[in-house]
Amino acid sequence: MDLFLFTVDAAWGRDVVAAGAAGLVVDWERRGKHRRQAGEGTQINADTLADLERVRAATDGRVLCRINAAGPWTAREVADAVAAGADEVLLPMVRTPEEVDRTLDVVAGRCGLGILVETQDAVDRVAELARRPLSRVYVGLNDLRIDRRSRELFRPLVDGTVEAVRAAVPVPFGVGGLTLPGRGSPVPGDLLAAELVRLGTGFTFLRRSFTADMAGRDPFVEVPRLLASLADLTRADAPTAADRRNAFVAAVEAAAAPVPVLA
Repeated sequence: MDLFLFTVDAAWGRDVVAAGAAGLVVDWERRGKHRRQAGEGTQINADTLADLERVRAATDGRVLCRINAAGPWTAREVADAVAAGADEVLLPMVRTPEEVDRTLDVVAGRCGLGILVETQDAVDRVAELARRPLSRVYVGLNDLRIDRRSRELFRPLVDGTVEAVRAAVPVPFGVGGLTLPGRGSPVPGDLLAAELVRLGTGFTFLRRSFTADMAGRDPFVEVPRLLASLADLTRADAPTAADRRNAFVAAVEAAAAPVPVLA
């Protein structure tokens, strides 16, 4: 499973890639995001073109740039990302195949184009979307939860949504995010990692929780340990894999259960 770190700290990102991660993500998405995610406690980055140039210069790993949702600004953002050396751009908040087609026209083969399935419209149209020449498809659980007006982040992983998307996608598929083995809340990260392995996930992201859990730790120790733990999960026999799936579902249900009020 390829690991991509969200960061604009070039030295930190260089070390994480050198330790075994596949690449880095620079995040330009913020148009309408404060309004869409108001009160959700999510991360909204303020990465810049200069950040992308600096990250590109720091590593030979793949560099992905998440641009804003499709709009009149897309051509300029794609041009800037390509000029700064991005290997791929990620198009968020996709709703229609036409948005993807227009962005593919703008990309014109200069880099890869991945899409983020994080609206119900995209879930409903995923088979059509996945027929496009995409570099990767990622299910964004936070925005999908918001779009569905749900409070349950992990529900798509247990209600069949993610499995249906995965079945339709012939290119590298990603969902969720990981941190260090033994960490993660409210669903234990080890159970989430097992679920990603069960789904045949080709890549995932390392974000806030990973960066926080790495404080004071050596990436040349921890990144290989994380990769080794994922490799171990792929070797599980069928009963063990089934037990982990059941434990994951139970953890998701427990996280969604209301906290009892004690009199």
